[in-house]
Formats: sequence, structure tokens, C-alpha cells
Amino acid sequence: VLITGANGFLGANLVRRLTAENYDVRILVRENANIETLEDLALQRIYGNVDDIHDVSKAIEGCDYVKHTASITQQAGITFEQYEQINVTATKHVVHACLEHKIKKLIYVSTANTIGPGSMIEPGTELNGFSGFKANSGYINSKYLAQQFVLEQVLQKKLPAVIVNPTFMLGALDSKPSSGQLLLYGLNKRIVFYPPGGKNFVHIRDVCSGIVHAMECGKTGNCYLLAGENMSYKSFFKMVNTISGQHPLLIKIPSWVLRTGVVFSGFIKMINKKPQQLTHAAAYMLCQKNYYSGNKSERELGMKYKTTNEAITDAYAWFNTKKMLCAQKN
Repeated sequence: VLITGANGFLGANLVRRLTAENYDVRILVRENANIETLEDLALQRIYGNVDDIHDVSKAIEGCDYVKHTASITQQAGITFEQYEQINVTATKHVVHACLEHKIKKLIYVSTANTIGPGSMIEPGTELNGFSGFKANSGYINSKYLAQQFVLEQVLQKKLPAVIVNPTFMLGALDSKPSSGQLLLYGLNKRIVFYPPGGKNFVHIRDVCSGIVHAMECGKTGNCYLLAGENMSYKSFFKMVNTISGQHPLLIKIPSWVLRTGVVFSGFIKMINKKPQQLTHAAAYMLCQKNYYSGNKSERELGMKYKTTNEAITDAYAWFNTKKMLCAQKN
């Protein structure tokens, strides 16, 4: 099994899951990549770049399965050309190499944002159309384009591919940190300002299970939302503070304040030339109720999802072990 993006949050957890199940794991990582979370594992390491077609082909040659998790997920300071190079062009390289080397199955890790969300009562499903262009997010748009290319190759070239669409992942080994920044934001503060929207949270271990199950029994050409629990940001931060034993004052940020903040952030960017932290895409997503259903994956992949409480608890414990909570406080 080849895993791209193995040094990322999902990649590191997936590598550990597969090695624990005695798969012969190969990873494709950059020469200077930080693989601290994987150093204790016996792995076949291929050094190269996921956007270099020759490196990708070399890494996939001889593999039965490919898990393509590599992508740029940051929302600030990234041009669309950078998103396109890694999220779209690199995916095309992976697809072409999978076809060339006749692998048994490709699991492409997309995002729930390529599927239209729903409400708490009627959460979004795999049947929902794409509505992410409204966010004007380079990340979301590039992931949608890559997902469409994979589906196109399933039809045109008989690519044996399955797509998984995780929601917001939480758990251990978030070394950068990535999605764990949301949890860290809610800690060690007297006042926590929270946005008006909400999202679906999923335990990182459940996402790994979904990928493994998709490899074993996922239907070619299908998309599977890997979705846990829908929750408003207010409820999320309440849970974070219950688990951490903290009691900050929670204050809601009106949507108009977030929109105003985007304009102000853009003005500051023009003055000091630093990346705009509060982007239009970020403000838009923070105001949305991004709720999803994992019923299809439960029905067809046999998934059983952990609670958000478990996901936060595991993430909090890992950050505490790595002293990131102290760093956040300072």
C-alpha cells in the first residue's frame, strides 16, 4: 500500500493503522519532510514530490493499493496556482500512475466540502450537488476539480477508484497542528469568541477505518461521506472546556462582524504585505451550518462513528503530552 501525504495528520494516523494490520506500507515523502510521528515504524520510504510524475510513478510501481491523502489545506497565504499544483495536478499524476501500473484500487481522500451541506435536521448526503464555489476557496475549488477528474477517469479509463469525503477531523498525531488549531483556540482564554455556524466533527481513527473499509468493500466510482457528529461552534467549545476543566465566557461573533473583519484583514495585508489570515472563504465557512450525514458509509462500509467527545478527549490528551497546550497558553 502506498500512502501519499504520510507525514500529515491523516496520513500519519493511516500509516499506523495499516502497519498495525500488517500491510506492507510504502510512503512517498519529500526529502526534507518532518516524519517525526512515523520514525518508530518500519516503512519503505520513497523520497520525492507528489507533483513530479516520475517520482509518483516510481512510488506506485509494484503496489496493489494507493491511498492519496496529500493536499494543501491551508486557507491563508496560498495562491490558487499552489492549490492547483498539489491538489489537482498531483492527483492527475497519481491517477495516471495507477492506470499505468494497474493497481487494484485507489482511495482518493477528498473533503466533505465538495458535497453540499444540509441542516441539523436534514444533513447533507452524497446526493447533494456542489455548492462550494460560493465560498471562493482555493482549497475547496481545487479539491472539487480533483474529485471530478477521478470520477471522470473511472468512467473513461475504468480507473478502480473510490472517493472518501471526511468532515472536520480531530484526534492524536496532529503535529503541525492542522484541524487541531480549532481546539487549541478554545483553550486557556478568559473569553472565547465563537462564530455563528457549525460543522460535522469526525474522529481521525474513524476516517482511517473508513479508508480501510473503502479499500476492502467500497464500490468503484462511489463517494462516501465519513461524517460523525453535527455540532454548532458554541456546543463544540462548551465541550472542549468541559473536557479541559476550563470555564471561559463564550461570546458569539455576529456574521456581519466576520465580514467586516475580512475587509479589515485585507486592508492590513495591503499595508504590511503579510498573508491575510481572515479570508473571505474562512469567514463564509465559519458562518455556515456545514452539517453532513454518514449514513451511506454506515450502511455500505459498516462504519460506526465515535462521539465528538471522544475525538476532543483524544486530541486534548495528545496535545497535552506534546506540551502544545502550554505553548498555546504562552
